Amino acid sequence: MTAYVAPTANGGAQALPAAVRALAGADFTVLAKRFTEAGFAVLQPAPGIVTIKSGQAPACASVIVSVGVHGDETGPIEVLAYVLDALSQGPDALAVDLMVCVGNIDAIAAGKRFIDADLNRMFRPVRGTLASAAEAARADTMIAATVDFFAGAGPDRWHLDLHTAIRPSVYRTFAIVPDLIAEEGKCALIAWLGQAAIGAIVMNPQSAGTYSYYSAEFHGAAASTVELGRVGTLGQNDLSLFADVGTALDDLLRGASPAGPKVEPHVFAVAQEIIKHSDGFKMAFDRSTQNFTALEQGQVIATDGDIVYAVKHPEELVVFPNPDVRVGLRAGLMVVRTR
Repeated sequence: MTAYVAPTANGGAQALPAAVRALAGADFTVLAKRFTEAGFAVLQPAPGIVTIKSGQAPACASVIVSVGVHGDETGPIEVLAYVLDALSQGPDALAVDLMVCVGNIDAIAAGKRFIDADLNRMFRPVRGTLASAAEAARADTMIAATVDFFAGAGPDRWHLDLHTAIRPSVYRTFAIVPDLIAEEGKCALIAWLGQAAIGAIVMNPQSAGTYSYYSAEFHGAAASTVELGRVGTLGQNDLSLFADVGTALDDLLRGASPAGPKVEPHVFAVAQEIIKHSDGFKMAFDRSTQNFTALEQGQVIATDGDIVYAVKHPEELVVFPNPDVRVGLRAGLMVVRTR
């Protein structure tokens, strides 16, 4: 059996391993062949999406792993490619029903975050002026594949949406977890995040139109947006930084007994959402501000015309501050630590 081994380096874009090049290009030809020959039911319901099922009901779990929802977030593409390549060389080790989704294929090819608009704000019933964006159609495709994948699945459902962040962070890795997940699934997910050495968890009480929140809300999945470091160029990521999440993901797909946590993640609750209501929106700090920067009570966070966002608790930490989002979207979260 070929085991996953965390790579320590990459040879650059010109020397991309075939598995990485294929996943970045949404090409599942080799992966599908290996699992089909091993007797799995393999379907490709849409470009960039593959499902692999044993046909033996019920599977111990149904797992979606998505990458490339933002086209410039390439590290997760690389680490998932290595995990899948190792697993496909000993395919009988796959112990779950698996769906792999490469999100914004066109943006990955262009080396851009998105084509028309942020794909990870499209998983909502009302899209307003974004309804005609290329990403709206892609979200519909991903939603349809997700519905089909979870149809008839057992209660053990997972969705790990792997990302990297635009800004530096006090916690190099962190996760956003929908607070509506059932307690058993939430505990299992938090334990997995600790195994993957995720430093912080934000419990999110409401959707911002993200893919992971959609899976949790409508399919009962233990779902999370997992931030694994910084945006990087395909082939130039420091893959040693992804070793823990690669090993944890490999264990999950092989049905291995949960390992002990590499870290005990700090857990945060959302204190307030910062919504951009107009083009006059301004953050009170510059673009060098890191995720999880602490602000004191009364300190101004942002202004938007007559609206003033200020810290309400003795201390709040800012996550995902982004004044460049479209009007009507979330421009940041303020969180407080609960444990």
